[in-house]
Amino acid sequence: MSDAPDSAARIPPAKPTGPLVQAAAAKDDAAAEIVIEPVVDDVTDRNFFLRLGELAIFLVAVVGAVALGLAITSYFTAHTYIAAYLLAYAGFRCADLLVRDEYGPDPARDAVVRRVADQGPLLLLFFAAPFERTYIWGGEAPRWISGLALALELVGLWLALGARIQLGFFSWEKRNGIEKHVLVRRGFYRFIRHPVYAGVYLALIAWPIAYGAPISAVLTVVIVGMVTGRLIGREEKVLIERYGDEYRKYQDESDAMIPNLW
Repeated sequence: MSDAPDSAARIPPAKPTGPLVQAAAAKDDAAAEIVIEPVVDDVTDRNFFLRLGELAIFLVAVVGAVALGLAITSYFTAHTYIAAYLLAYAGFRCADLLVRDEYGPDPARDAVVRRVADQGPLLLLFFAAPFERTYIWGGEAPRWISGLALALELVGLWLALGARIQLGFFSWEKRNGIEKHVLVRRGFYRFIRHPVYAGVYLALIAWPIAYGAPISAVLTVVIVGMVTGRLIGREEKVLIERYGDEYRKYQDESDAMIPNLW
């Protein structure tokens, strides 16, 4: 009888951490499930939107093939300024991709939707000008107006592409033997903060002018201005996060796109 307390004292008590370890392991398993599932969903959604984009490109190619079959080339032969505008614009878009300094983060679902939303109004404006000229006014725009519009487009594309090249050339400086990303305030950026947007704005305004379509021209000024303002606001938030007070000072000392106006 007298040995019972001693034997009980010799038996090591059960560790209370056992249930805690099991609970932590269960929590880790649950966390692993939470992390894995959204990645799968995100990949699925991304593939869906990429395939949707491929389908859209294919459908555009089909429409273009039908248009060629209907001898749309004869239209461009008769309207050389329109053909020159489209060739210059296509060349600019290709060159712009080649000289970009950075492309931003990997495209996700919201980024694809945002880009589609930004490009949608532009497609509408490319449709509106020839539609207005054909079904409202009829006839052809004077050739001197189309020639003036082509010159305006070329000036705009020169400004946009030149600004893009300057941005890539001046955005890196070597300080204390280390290359550092710096705020560009040279070249076109001495006068306005967003010369790329300003150049594209000029080029897009030239499209309805080339057709002699005044209603579409007014819509282009308003709609492209609104879209550009949204893009500028979005971009300047990122630049403020990157450069802080330096960029805020730059904002105070410069105009966004049009000197003394905007």
